Amino acid sequence: QQKLIIVESCQKLGSIVAVTGDGVNDSPALKKADIGIAMGIAGSDAAKNAADMILLDDNFASIVTGVEQGRLIFDNLKKSIAYTLTKNIPELAPYLIYITMSVPLPLGCITILFIELATDIFPSVSLAYEKAESDIMNLKPRNPRQDRLVNEQLAVYSYFQIGVIQSFAGFTDYFTVMAQEGWYPLLCIGLRAQWEDQSLNSLQDSYGQEWTFWQRRYQQYTCYTVFFISIEMCQIADCLIRKTRRLSIFQQGVFRNKVLLSAIIFQVLLGNFLCYCPGMPNIFNFMPIRGQWWFVPIPFGILIFVYDEIRKLGVRRHPGSWWDKELYY
Repeated sequence: QQKLIIVESCQKLGSIVAVTGDGVNDSPALKKADIGIAMGIAGSDAAKNAADMILLDDNFASIVTGVEQGRLIFDNLKKSIAYTLTKNIPELAPYLIYITMSVPLPLGCITILFIELATDIFPSVSLAYEKAESDIMNLKPRNPRQDRLVNEQLAVYSYFQIGVIQSFAGFTDYFTVMAQEGWYPLLCIGLRAQWEDQSLNSLQDSYGQEWTFWQRRYQQYTCYTVFFISIEMCQIADCLIRKTRRLSIFQQGVFRNKVLLSAIIFQVLLGNFLCYCPGMPNIFNFMPIRGQWWFVPIPFGILIFVYDEIRKLGVRRHPGSWWDKELYY
């Protein structure tokens, strides 16, 4: 009865309560607690039936291990979700610019499908194999009413910070490709109607060169490809920064998660296959691209990496501050 009173009192104060017990008289408290833990060896059947968890070895140290594993699973789910959400902005932005500024379409629908269903699947799954951060048991218990799996901080950081950087990377590569082929950025604005006119086979670029409709179409496929490569390169940096939420990646170890490294290698190889496999322009709208266009988004990937390291440093140095509350997801 006293255990039950203590459990109810703690719950009224807003605490998450775990209770251990082995006897029949512990059953009400085990059932009332948020987490009832019964002894597997010495515990009675009544206590086991009322409990949420049974300690098979009756060792209290196993509870600590269980808490650590629970925190690890929660952390890795957050990391995977944050990684998956980020690319939505660079996938959406090309269509917003296409509609509002009437530029030739920077990214195609089939290209987006390859990002969603191919290149990003394995890296997001690989984050489930990430080891626990070394300070995971030093953190305070999370508030279940505020610190949800997807919270405001995670969405803002993924969408409006990392996602925006990736969008800039894609558009930088897009306008670089267009400019090198003769279409300067100012000329691209408002060009959509003429660009998509199938009857217009003498559209002049910034140098006065005339382009047929199909020449423009293959140039558009090239834009799809470089935008895809830009997202892919930035997502590699995004995948690496998601290895930790607080610690520096150098504290965690860059090469500890072999599954993640394999996923990144697969991502790059698949990108090369889609670019350079014969027949891709007419099948999936991918074009062979110059090697230099692979390097255009790399500075943005480095920026993502450095930006996140600064965020983590501020979170560690100033716990409880505005920085910690707004930038720790």
